[in-house]
This record gives sequence, C-alpha cells and structure tokens, in this order.
Amino acid sequence: MTDAADLRRRTADLLAAHPPGATDRLDFLRARFDAGLAWVHFPEGLGGLGAPRALQAVVDAELAAAGAPDNDPGRIGIGLGMAAPTILRYGTEEQQRRFLRPLWTGEEVWCQLFSEPGAGSDLAALATRAVRDEGGADWLVDGQKVWTSSAHLACWAILVARTDPAVPKHRGLTYFVCDMSDPGVEVRPLRQITGEAEFNEVFLTGVRIPDAHRLGAVGDGWQVARTTLMNERVAIGGARIPREGGMIGVAAAAWRDHPALRTHDLHQRLLKLWVEAEVARLTGARLGQQLSKGQPGPEGSGMKLAFARLAQQISGWEVEFRGEAGLTYDDWTLRRPEGVDFTGREAGYRYLRAKGNSIEGGTSEVLLNIVAERVLGLPPEPRTDKDVVWKDLPR
Repeated sequence: MTDAADLRRRTADLLAAHPPGATDRLDFLRARFDAGLAWVHFPEGLGGLGAPRALQAVVDAELAAAGAPDNDPGRIGIGLGMAAPTILRYGTEEQQRRFLRPLWTGEEVWCQLFSEPGAGSDLAALATRAVRDEGGADWLVDGQKVWTSSAHLACWAILVARTDPAVPKHRGLTYFVCDMSDPGVEVRPLRQITGEAEFNEVFLTGVRIPDAHRLGAVGDGWQVARTTLMNERVAIGGARIPREGGMIGVAAAAWRDHPALRTHDLHQRLLKLWVEAEVARLTGARLGQQLSKGQPGPEGSGMKLAFARLAQQISGWEVEFRGEAGLTYDDWTLRRPEGVDFTGREAGYRYLRAKGNSIEGGTSEVLLNIVAERVLGLPPEPRTDKDVVWKDLPR
C-alpha cells in the first residue's frame, strides 16, 4: 500500500528525472500525471496511485519545496472540480484516458452547460433537447445555456440535455461531453455588475455529439449531474487554504495596516468573522478527509453555503472599514477574464463580485433545502411537479 514515505520517494524520482529548472512546464506536468502524482487517490494510469486522498498534501509539499511548476486551478477549476470526478465515476476507460490527462495539465479547459434561462435553480426543468440521428451513432442538440463560466476559453463542456420529454423531468435527461469548437456552438459574453464577463450564454444549434461522448446511460443524466453538482459545491466551499487565507486574510491585513480607521464595533465584527472563517476552513479540511472514503455527500452544500455567506459578510465589512477607499472601483471595461481573483483586486471589486456567490454553484435557498432534508432529516417541501410528465409542465 502506498504511504507517505513511498510518495516522497516517487516525488524525488520525478524531480530527478525532470528537474524543474530545466524542464518545460507542460512537460513536467505531463510527467507528474504519468507518475501518478497528479491525483494520488485516482487509479493508476489515470494520474493517481489509488492512495488515500489525504496523502496528496505530501506530494504537494515536496513539489512546492523544490519549486516545481503546478497547474492553474483558477483557469481549469471546472475541469478539476467537476468534470474529472464525473468522468472518473461514469466515463468509459476510453473516455477516462482521452480526457483526464489534458484536463489536469490545463491543455484543455472545460466549462459546464447546465443552467438555462428557464431552468436555473430548478435544473431538472431544462429544455435543451438531444435527439438521436437516423443512424443512432450521434445526437443532435438544440437549446440555450446560461451563466457558463469560461465558455469563451473552453475546449470541452459537460452538458445535460433532455432526451425524453414524455417522462417526469428528472428521468428524461442524458449527460454528454460537448466539443465547444463545433460550428453549432455560439458563445456570447454576459456582462456582470463588475463590468467583466466571466460568464457567458451559449446557444446550441444542431450540435452533433457522438454517442461515444455520452456519460452514463441514456435517461440517467440526473444521477450523473448530481455527482457533478456535489463535487462543484465541495470545490467552491471546501478548497484547501491556509489559516487566514482568502478574503479573511485581506480583511485582517487591512485592519493591521490602517490603525486610524479602527473602531471597537468593527474590531468585534472582524473577530467574529475571523473565527467563523477558521471554523469553515477546518470543516472544509475535515470534509476533504471524508472524501477519501467515497463520493461527496450533502455536506458539501453546507460548506458552499458557509463560503457564500462569509464572502459577502467579509467583503461588506471591508468596504465599511475602508470608508471612501472601500468604494474605489472605477474600471468597468468589458473584459473576459480566465478566473475570479478575490484577493488581488480592489475592495470594491470583492464586494460586487461576492454578490454572485449565493447564486452560482447552486443558490443558497436550494442548498438550504438540501441541508434541511438530507442532513437534518426534515420533511421535504411539497413538490407537485415531481411525477408529472415534462412535456405537460407549464413553462
């Protein structure tokens, strides 16, 4: 069984064969994947060694100490946090070997074609259609998706479409991998309150997807999508960060750097937020340990809830603390960034961007229902449309 000592030896071998200072970044990342040191908990041959997930920290620490290059989680976060675990669980061996390596190295960026103008919080109500062509080897997809992060950068997308409108909404969905370079895919920027457009709307017109790019069984798309969504919430709310990392670190630094702005009330509120952020950080670390024993559960929804609430409260505190300087954000240029930067931008940017945290990755209202029903065991809300055939639902 692979242990910490074995991983240190394997990492040392990788560094000896591919010295970071003398090896191209991409070549090093490919070699790391092939050595099983990308995701140590993934199977051998797919970037891992079948080791406990917690041992990834051993590899990361050794590589960081050696100054080795890393991939860019900000740019490829959807691929790492959502597409990869779904492909690992539901993909064929051919799909796993085709997609996982370039996904991890960052050679291929992924996006998520889930939400629609008429199916945001109620994802199972989506209307994008996928119909088999006459030969049965391909699917023709038509519809519109919205709030698609990184669609303007993506090579591939994870896509959920309706393949059977004559059954209840959760049972007529199928999950696909979509080639974003297909001529039937049109990406349009959606400008946000920050002036930027990290999000997009995506129009699909006669997009031809081979059946070989289907993940899971026909009609089983909701179950596959749940795996993606649970991993998404863990990726958003349970990311590993050091103590006083992230937005609470920015707020604490502002407090230390500007003694003239301090008040007793702001001090008490900052202390409370610091404690809550540390509790959330430790809870996220514990959740990561639990993940080593299986797929994420509804606990990830609680972590994502905590992340959204804290981000909004901390950014609000910072704007109030800084006074006029907290409102400085005067560049409304339409840009299409590669990711979100909560720590390297102005306080005004953080305040505005954090407003989206309670919507993206599952609205806080929906996640509260998940926690209530699946964690606390409370009775579910009445759902009158659950067993109604989708084509008969009002839209």
